[in-house]
Amino acid sequence: MSKIVLITGASSGIGKSTAEFLAAKNYTVYGTGRNPKSNPDDSYSLIPLDVTKLDSIEKAINHIITKEGRIDVLVNNAGMGITGPIEDTPTDEMRKVFETNFFGAIDVMKIVLPHMRKQKSGVIINVTSIAGSMGLPYRGIYSATKGALELVTEATRMEVKEFGITMANVAPGDVATNIAAGRYHTPVFENSAYKQKYQLNLNLMDAHVDSGMNPIKMAEQIYKIINTSHPKVHYKVGAFMEKFSIVLKRILPSKMYEKLLMNHYKL
Repeated sequence: MSKIVLITGASSGIGKSTAEFLAAKNYTVYGTGRNPKSNPDDSYSLIPLDVTKLDSIEKAINHIITKEGRIDVLVNNAGMGITGPIEDTPTDEMRKVFETNFFGAIDVMKIVLPHMRKQKSGVIINVTSIAGSMGLPYRGIYSATKGALELVTEATRMEVKEFGITMANVAPGDVATNIAAGRYHTPVFENSAYKQKYQLNLNLMDAHVDSGMNPIKMAEQIYKIINTSHPKVHYKVGAFMEKFSIVLKRILPSKMYEKLLMNHYKL
């Protein structure tokens, strides 16, 4: 029997690549987007779902349950970026990113979990970020949303284990996607104390995304996790130095690690 997979944020980037990859492996895939238009790839379905609206989540999941009777895999991938100095970034914009990256993922899990408990099986994979393992300058709020989701995944994984449900985080480094176009950029204000260094770092961020890995690498890792009977809690997908940076944070004194980050971001 083909497994039923729900992937949020599947209209582009990691979600789209994962939907295409799993569909090619004969999974029945439902990808979602806030306002999906036509789907040129008829190997999987693309349905509307806005993770910040409970009624939208419920409608999408009820649609899948009505058609398929079950959801075997949830890939919580929908997310958005945000950049800016903490002092200059509007707090309302910070809240919006938490609503999508953190509370949105939780709300999708909360509506899928009762179905998985009834089935006594299921896999939930939360797409986080290597940036969630450290506070990155001018990306502190993004780091915070992804770090928070990793911790909630750790906790929920233990809570649902008795019901036959497995969970994992998969954290990418820089990926060549259109996330830079979709993220909220705090303007570089003329009178900002951070003007020069923030602009420099905006340029660095865009360059890193442009030269990032192919999102198919994430699709391949997600496929492996789905087919692992006892998945690990955390998976990292990215360049060697991106993954090694997490190891360095564990072993170096905090001020030495901070100095490395500041040198890297030219602060």
